Amino acid sequence: MSGTIIEASAEDFEELTAIWEASVRATHHFLAEEDIQFFRPLVLKDYLPQLEVFFIKYTGDEIAGFTALSKDKIEMLFVKPEYFARGVGKSLLRFAVETMGVKKVDVNEQNLSATCFYQKMGFVITGRSETDVMGKPFPLLFLQTSEKISDQDK
Repeated sequence: MSGTIIEASAEDFEELTAIWEASVRATHHFLAEEDIQFFRPLVLKDYLPQLEVFFIKYTGDEIAGFTALSKDKIEMLFVKPEYFARGVGKSLLRFAVETMGVKKVDVNEQNLSATCFYQKMGFVITGRSETDVMGKPFPLLFLQTSEKISDQDK
């Protein structure tokens, strides 16, 4: 599956935040409802406006996923649940690394599917934190790559 990657504008942030929420609900089972409600307005009003944001569209006008970048780091990469395991994340990751020069990403340690995804794509764990950047008890893994994205479709 291939799609078109487009730079997002502020008009896209509501839809991208809805994708963030759907993806988080499908993958971040360690978060309570109050955690999701805490982070949602931060994603919409604080995080997305400060980052370089790109989304991917497939047939029609449907956005399948997005990535948000800061210098050489992926700050967010989220895919609509109905597009999981269809190459959307891989396309966004390849774009971030090979086009935008990104080399790093932090992943919630409890999100095993994301950790496995990044490792299959050539990232290695370089460190760990007991808390997230806000000091909440959600351990983070720090990953990095120096290579192109793997062509493995595992």
